Amino acid sequence: MNILISSAGRRVSLVRAFQKELNNLDPSFKVLASDADPQLSAACHVADDCIGLPLVTASDYMDVLIRKCKKKGIKIVVPTIDTELSLLALNRGRFKDAGIELVISDQALIDQCRDKRRIHSFFKSHHVDVAKEYTKDNYQLPMFLKPYDGSRSVDTFLIKKEEDLNEYHRNHERLMFLEYIDHNLYDEFTCDLYYDRQHHLRCAVPRKRIEVRDGEVNKGVTENGYLVAYLRDRMAKVEGAMGCLTAQFFKHKEENIVYGIEINPRFGGGFPLTYLAGANFPKWIIDEYLLNKNVPDAFDCWEDNLMMLRYDDEILVHGSKG
Repeated sequence: MNILISSAGRRVSLVRAFQKELNNLDPSFKVLASDADPQLSAACHVADDCIGLPLVTASDYMDVLIRKCKKKGIKIVVPTIDTELSLLALNRGRFKDAGIELVISDQALIDQCRDKRRIHSFFKSHHVDVAKEYTKDNYQLPMFLKPYDGSRSVDTFLIKKEEDLNEYHRNHERLMFLEYIDHNLYDEFTCDLYYDRQHHLRCAVPRKRIEVRDGEVNKGVTENGYLVAYLRDRMAKVEGAMGCLTAQFFKHKEENIVYGIEINPRFGGGFPLTYLAGANFPKWIIDEYLLNKNVPDAFDCWEDNLMMLRYDDEILVHGSKG
């Protein structure tokens, strides 16, 4: 009855959260982590055991993953990076046949989330406003540019003046030209959403982003306000949604105006704040996928106005030659 956090990298806090909740169920159960280079993964050293895997792009990745999951007694796999989600969802049946549950959304929703042009259509279908999308010869300044398949804020640009726009931007086929949402007027929120196996929203925790480093929240604070009711109303059921979805929104500082930005159908890097505030996604996953229990609504189970200030820490590996 073990759990695998796949492509774990540096997700030490996520591994520890699952360890704590699984230990409450049975101390003999283990949380494992996988990585292409476990020796250099902090999460793999913190986990109860680790698994070395090929790169996600390797042709034998899925065969090796399933074989090692069966060998290690893995019953639940929790993915953490975008590049493996669609591949895992495509092979959900193979995991099911091996007695392994994947805690991910359906492939159709995953593929929609990976394309930020399509996620705009998703938001509109749920009556959530989105930034205007311009063409490359008809736009208004200032505007924001980002790849439709990007992540971690890579290759994003704020264009304030015409001279800021160059041939790289114009010729980049994947760049979206978008209406700029003024950070002086809007707060940016990352919302951790828990969907049960029937695709119902059971918990929503908005985290206001105070400071971001390398595309990941470094300082943030929980806020149980307008956004919670907004999400319960508009996204109460999302077909294909299961487990943790990490959604980004802009909310006007003074008015109840909200723009949907993007959704990552996996645990986000800032999830530890949600867990420490009291929204126990790891326990609910264990309840649903190991114990076959239903998860009740839990919109008020977490601490409001809890601030997280992250810092660097060290994992020491004795006797290592690097």
